[in-house]
Amino acid sequence: MIRMLQFRPQSARWKPVLAAGIAAVTVATGLVAGASAYAAAGCRVNYAVQAQWPGGFTGNVEITNLGDPISGWSLVWTFGSGQRIGQMWNASYTQPAAVVTATNMSYNAAIPANGKVSFGFNGSWSGSNAVPASFTLNGVTCTGSPATPSPTQSATPSPSTSPSQSPSPQPNDPMQIVVAMQPGTNIGNTLDAIPDETSWGNPPINQALLDHLRAQGFKSVRLPITWSNHHGPGPGYAIDAAWLSRIRQVVDWALADGFYVMINLHHDSWQWINTYPTDRASVLARYNALWTQIATAFRGHSPKLLFESINEPQFTGTSGDEQNYQLLNELNAEFVRIVRGTGGGNASRLLVLPTLFTNADQGRLDALRTAFAQLNDRNLAATIHFYGFWPFSVNNSGFTRYNAEVEQDLVGTFERAANTLVANGIPVILGEYLLLSLDYTRPGIIEQGEVLKFFEAFGYQARTKRITTMLWEAGTVLNRQELRWREPELMAQVTSSWTTRSGTASADQIYVPRTGAIAARALTLNLNGTTFQGLRQGSTDLVSGRDYTVSGNTLTLTAAAMTRLAGNRAAGVNTNIQARFSQGVPWRISIISYDPPVLSNATGTTSGFTLPAQFRGDQLATMEAKYADGSVAGPYNWTSFKEFWTHFQPDYNAGTIIMKPEFFNEVNDGARVTLTFHFWSGTQITYFVTKSGSSVTGTTS
Repeated sequence: MIRMLQFRPQSARWKPVLAAGIAAVTVATGLVAGASAYAAAGCRVNYAVQAQWPGGFTGNVEITNLGDPISGWSLVWTFGSGQRIGQMWNASYTQPAAVVTATNMSYNAAIPANGKVSFGFNGSWSGSNAVPASFTLNGVTCTGSPATPSPTQSATPSPSTSPSQSPSPQPNDPMQIVVAMQPGTNIGNTLDAIPDETSWGNPPINQALLDHLRAQGFKSVRLPITWSNHHGPGPGYAIDAAWLSRIRQVVDWALADGFYVMINLHHDSWQWINTYPTDRASVLARYNALWTQIATAFRGHSPKLLFESINEPQFTGTSGDEQNYQLLNELNAEFVRIVRGTGGGNASRLLVLPTLFTNADQGRLDALRTAFAQLNDRNLAATIHFYGFWPFSVNNSGFTRYNAEVEQDLVGTFERAANTLVANGIPVILGEYLLLSLDYTRPGIIEQGEVLKFFEAFGYQARTKRITTMLWEAGTVLNRQELRWREPELMAQVTSSWTTRSGTASADQIYVPRTGAIAARALTLNLNGTTFQGLRQGSTDLVSGRDYTVSGNTLTLTAAAMTRLAGNRAAGVNTNIQARFSQGVPWRISIISYDPPVLSNATGTTSGFTLPAQFRGDQLATMEAKYADGSVAGPYNWTSFKEFWTHFQPDYNAGTIIMKPEFFNEVNDGARVTLTFHFWSGTQITYFVTKSGSSVTGTTS
């Protein structure tokens, strides 16, 4: 695998400097670039050092064809100071010694008369970084004077190439590019962390992480980047050279691994861009300065690098959505203007524009579609985010299951995006997706089987609506230190959904009493276009007719099979069986023995009240809170069901249920509150709490 020269930004704060002998120009990025024009019969070459640090540099080469159109090119030069190229983009290269030969890619082979093409590279140097003395294009020395190419020129004119062809590399059809990016993932809470890459608990991004993601089947990575802590003051807002080099390093690693890569302005959205309505001049100046520098630094990079204007745009102090749409359209239009103006590969780079809040409500989508029509730029894509139906994704308001309402919210999101954008030729990247409370540090908020049903349907909708999706991975889904999925069962469902549907069932757990007779139990199969193949325990197939029956979509396990599977009926999971289907991943069904939970009296305070709980094999699903007159108690006055973990939390190891300060903060002083705890077995237990100042008393009666 080809690797770029490895920079080490932690060891020094590098500043771009000029190589000796290069004619310097200062660009709006705050970086200093070197450029020299070398004349030849029929061609001109501009060679620029965009950034340089001890031992390394980034170069950009622009070829202008002053002769007849050519359909393939090879540029040759000699490094006179021992420089070595480590990686090149928008061209392939060989360098057996001092001589470098750069050859076109398939997408930039044609250069029309007076057309241009550019490519970039990372290289190493020592002692000096002298400018190459001359360049030859297809065997002809470039002098900057138009003339008839010599007979020895290796490439012949292509009569089929139109002189009106754009001089910059053209990506493939934007819709095809976005489709090719599926599936994608974020590397979140890292380069976007505040103030530094490791501030939010994740290790620095390295090549091993990218290799692992590629091996898992991901084809694109989104690199959220927060810039606000890594640039100087106005008016220049110069980006810190070491930070920009670190970003370039990660981008180049990802490109070398074959990924499509998307970078953006991330938490800048709420740190300073949101003040745009009231601080228009300074926000626009900062926004322009940052994107000018970023775009210039990467203008020679592969077309597989995408720029996203801003993450989850939001504005404070506006009159409402119409003004919000206008402001966002202004910023997006400015973004497109800035990037296109930096030239090189940016003239045709695929740029990604978000809806307001990156939300998929119809008004947001309509406003973005209108903006696309006004911009009239074919190389644009849209982006939205999706974290599921909110009450389900955080487990409040009683939405413990992936029910019809949750599904309709998911289906409606994809349908609106597909009908409004994709059907009108605008590709859509769903730049972040997950469930809000899916976090290994807060287990059990959403029941596992309900999570799996959500992701099975999510993948199907994305695939059928041709929308590319990028998992929000912020260290919560992948253990980055060990490079292993925290929930292999979940990721098996996610990855399977990229290509096929899987069968599921109405539940993934069957609770049976610890004592007494066990009855037959039934589940509803959700076939999702598959056919049911049977049940299996470990490597042993259960027997149809004896152990289970299927009638339509109803799967029934016989009383005899249930009794056998429950074994000694110890509290908790006794065994797991798998429902197997004609395609996709199997559906796990856990057989669980339980006794009804037992709660006990307790006293405490509003900042630390825990009630003793013997769970006895059962698991908590949700909790209701009401006053004696039946009205809603606690937060969320529209529902008696409170939010799992935010307002209450089970601790199965300690044998307690923790009632959070956030709950008591909105409970009437002196009032008795009836709590109803709902368990996954179907058991409901009532408990009473009374708040008196900061004191809380809890009783079972």
